[in-house]
Amino acid sequence: MEKTCYVIGAGAITSLPVEKDAFVICADGGLAAAARFGVTPDLIVGDFDSLGLVPKGENVIVHPVEKDETDSFLALRLGLERGYRRFLFYGCLGGRLDLTLANIQQLQYLAEHDAQGILIGEKETLTVIKNAALRFHADRKGDISVFSLSDKSEGVTIKGLHYEAENVTLTNSFPLGVSNSFVGREASVSVENGVLLVVTRT
Repeated sequence: MEKTCYVIGAGAITSLPVEKDAFVICADGGLAAAARFGVTPDLIVGDFDSLGLVPKGENVIVHPVEKDETDSFLALRLGLERGYRRFLFYGCLGGRLDLTLANIQQLQYLAEHDAQGILIGEKETLTVIKNAALRFHADRKGDISVFSLSDKSEGVTIKGLHYEAENVTLTNSFPLGVSNSFVGREASVSVENGVLLVVTRT
């Protein structure tokens, strides 16, 4: 099984089930969240304006407040440099809308660099695929929405959900793929040419 890089942000976290042998990076205030769940990070990165203090240790990487990247983006870069291609983000969804949008863009960045990121919230998960497919087990429950992040996403096929589609085009100016649902069948979402944001909600 492919090893996972966890990125822990400063947002609200209700659970933090870290896989064995996973690589954990705390982004700024995510260090306090990790401590609440007894998780020891491998790396700690950020400007530490959210945490309110600069932690000590050889695994701490300090950046200035005035910088181009968010703290969670700095964290994912570190994960990519270490060869990770699967990222789970906790504490990076909800709260400030601008930061949530920035984190969605980070998912697209990962998809464009042959990696996958998943933003995990209390009831929602978000991921991005580019020219690829996502598959879901038949026991999956809840709702699912599919949005085009590129101007056009061509060859979109949705199978096994309440609403199905075959080789359609989605655009980033019309939310045709919103509010679908799992119906107890194996399901899949694929795109031949484009970038899709897939949102699942329990």
